[in-house]
Amino acid sequence: MGLFDFLRPKKDTASIAKERLRIIVSQERSARGGPDYLPLLRRELLEVIRKYVSVDLEAVKVDLVRDGEHDVLDISVSLNEADATAGSSDPA
Repeated sequence: MGLFDFLRPKKDTASIAKERLRIIVSQERSARGGPDYLPLLRRELLEVIRKYVSVDLEAVKVDLVRDGEHDVLDISVSLNEADATAGSSDPA
């Protein structure tokens, strides 16, 4: 609190809270390291895969990996042995 603080207009609490929230969200995004769409992409991939085979929620892993100057989307799906063989016998 300086001597001349009373001359500056005070910020309202809403703008202070908004600024703090913006800082927190940006820190979480940078700490997380991935874009916001990855959880939604994972859910949608799981829905599509479940149309053809039975998989668990943990069976689908979606990661964004930095490879030099490029971002690589790494998708891994673990299938049960019975589901994998049943899906391959169906002619496309």
